[in-house]
Amino acid sequence: MATNFLSRPEGRIAYDVTGDGPLVVCVPGMGVVRSVFRSTVAPLVAAGYRVATFDIRGHGDSDDSFSSYDDEALASDLLALIDHLGGGSALVLGSSMGAGAGVIAAAQAPEKIAGLGLLGPFVRQPAVNAAKTLMMRVMLTKPWGPAAWRTYHRSCYPGRKPADFADYEQAIDASLRRGDHWRSFVKTTHTSHDPAEAATARVTAPVLVVMGARDPDWPDATAEARWAAERLNGELLIVPDGGHYPMAEYPELVNPALLAFAELVFGGIRA
Repeated sequence: MATNFLSRPEGRIAYDVTGDGPLVVCVPGMGVVRSVFRSTVAPLVAAGYRVATFDIRGHGDSDDSFSSYDDEALASDLLALIDHLGGGSALVLGSSMGAGAGVIAAAQAPEKIAGLGLLGPFVRQPAVNAAKTLMMRVMLTKPWGPAAWRTYHRSCYPGRKPADFADYEQAIDASLRRGDHWRSFVKTTHTSHDPAEAATARVTAPVLVVMGARDPDWPDATAEARWAAERLNGELLIVPDGGHYPMAEYPELVNPALLAFAELVFGGIRA
């Protein structure tokens, strides 16, 4: 599949798009690449949707030339891509900080967001003590930073790693070695999710929250998922053995829920 590029004021965002029908935009989080949605795209396309995935700033095939790498910047890229792909209203599937960006976008431009599927979402700032924050900053310092991230990323799949996990991990490693991507990634880790939490009060789009019960980013992932679903008046799917990327770890459980949600969101729009 050919990589396309969206020009933004400070650089380019890489994306791909396939299929025909109502638009679904998949937004990854930090430290990974757009193929994190590789098990999600084909079922949506087969069901009659046009699906776009993109690399966030300083990741994958996207540029390192940006001055900001936070949730709000990602939300602006999401809205720009929706406009670029024909405007209208899209279903957004956001993973990790991509979920926070989706919430901000839905609050800023409700006419452009038909629905939000939030996967392992960060829509508020987790409570982390100062010592742990300092430890994370040290861990992400080169030369040991990439290995530390690799170890942590593996822990995000506590239940079952996908069959192609080794190849996917190599794609992430290659991304972090490209250009100035490592520094861009470290800048992204400084993101505050407070703007996403503030935006939740203004979201009117339908919401589906999908969370792995063993997501290592939260001391009680199920409680966090319930908070997000209640705050956004959304539906909730807990994946019992899933980690931070339930759509990649257990697609046979997550995809039916996403397809049903897409059908609900778009109603009779599809031909």
